[in-house]
Amino acid sequence: MHYIQDPHYNTSVDKDYDVVIVGGGVAGSHAAIAVSRFSKQGLSVCLVDRNNSSEFGKKTRSGWSCGDAVSKKSLEFACENLGISYDRPEIEHDVEGVVVYSPDHESRVLFDGDGYILNRKAWAHKQLQHLVKAGVEVVHEFDARGLMVKDGSVSGVYGYDLRTKKEVQIKAKMVVDATGSASILRQNLPLKSFIEREIDKDNDLIGTGRYIIEFERAADDETWFDPKYCIIHLDQIIAPGGYSWVFPKSESKMNVGLGVMRRLLETRNRMLDRNDTLKDLIEQYIAANRSIRNPTPSTSTLDSNNVFNIWQVPVRRQNDCLVANGFAIIGDAAWMPRPIDAGGIGPALEASVLLGRCIAEALESGTADEASLWRYNVEYVRRRGYQMASFEVLRKYLQTLTNEEISFGMRYFLSEQDVESIKRREHPRFPKLNSLVRLLLDADLRRAVRERPKLAKGLRLTAEKSIRLIALYEEYPESPMGFEAWHRRFSAELNDAITRLSPNNI
Repeated sequence: MHYIQDPHYNTSVDKDYDVVIVGGGVAGSHAAIAVSRFSKQGLSVCLVDRNNSSEFGKKTRSGWSCGDAVSKKSLEFACENLGISYDRPEIEHDVEGVVVYSPDHESRVLFDGDGYILNRKAWAHKQLQHLVKAGVEVVHEFDARGLMVKDGSVSGVYGYDLRTKKEVQIKAKMVVDATGSASILRQNLPLKSFIEREIDKDNDLIGTGRYIIEFERAADDETWFDPKYCIIHLDQIIAPGGYSWVFPKSESKMNVGLGVMRRLLETRNRMLDRNDTLKDLIEQYIAANRSIRNPTPSTSTLDSNNVFNIWQVPVRRQNDCLVANGFAIIGDAAWMPRPIDAGGIGPALEASVLLGRCIAEALESGTADEASLWRYNVEYVRRRGYQMASFEVLRKYLQTLTNEEISFGMRYFLSEQDVESIKRREHPRFPKLNSLVRLLLDADLRRAVRERPKLAKGLRLTAEKSIRLIALYEEYPESPMGFEAWHRRFSAELNDAITRLSPNNI
């Protein structure tokens, strides 16, 4: 049998491994540690990263692009399962949760609980130490170009050694793609698979950017800065189709940025007769923050070459299938960030444990085909993925609303039960709008529904669709045999929700 690759690409066999992980970010590093951990270092594991060792895990040319926030729950899950730990300086600041504010700053919702703000540059170096200790062979400055296939299964990766300027082929029984949302490995997967290759770039990617700044404290306004909480602002003028954030790194330092949907930014600019770029919006957002003055880029050596980044984040549900014969995707390459807030570190950490255990058990049983890896699909859906389609629907509906509608909805239609659901990372059910008794007894609620009937109808429908989509995820097939039939039902329900929640149909 022959290897499938670019016909103009000359390769030389370098070395064989049991597992090759491509990408040294959060997902790839922890997946590699997990494979080694769960196989008791019985499997040979190689991680390849395109950066040099001093810039290990760097996401873009401009730095370790990230909002830097992770929940305590997700980090502890990874550390406890992988036998590793993180401390200062890679953990830079502790927080008590995330607070989402309405555009008018009058309503707020707290979710996620205790968490941490990381220094991603220092964290990446600590990851590298954990990899070496785990017995993972790390290959720096390797630019992956494509996958090899033999006998209907991925059998390695080929690429370019940036140090020696040589083309290299690395064979493996299993390849993990952790190369980010624009992965060429996933897009060009050269075998039949249920994995989706392409994301909807117009509707499911947001452009994000952030500064790490130091500042002096000004007015005491906790809706703009609170060292105890990560703050997210919903505002269609400041961050059209996305959100903006202020994540504290100390009493006088923050990670501040925003995400926008490109087509909605263009609509916003036309409406205001502006030509603002993503960077313009971030700088306007910083200037508008009444709690700070004299903001300047961080001078810490831990932030050198990392004070400003722009990157893209997927904001849809995870890929409906995460595995193929000899191949798996994880992190941004699998579109795992949460659709409602683009949080990607937690999903990547938790998925790495699930995938690492699955790979170790599959290879120790003698095969890494689609069927033996399918457990990763099932376990990820059960742990995190079951909510993601419902959040995708809610996110797309919120993007159709004005600032006034978002503020009105959070003030009048969000119940205490909804707030508790959000704290548990669950979709709000809007019981106020689904209870005839509440409507009969609450005169203010009746007035609110009469004043904004389309908004009430839309929120009620997102809750109904959430219940149906979660119920379908509960039926996620236990093997590849049932996937196509399940996926037809799931896609029909999801497409119906998106269609019915479009502005022309509410």
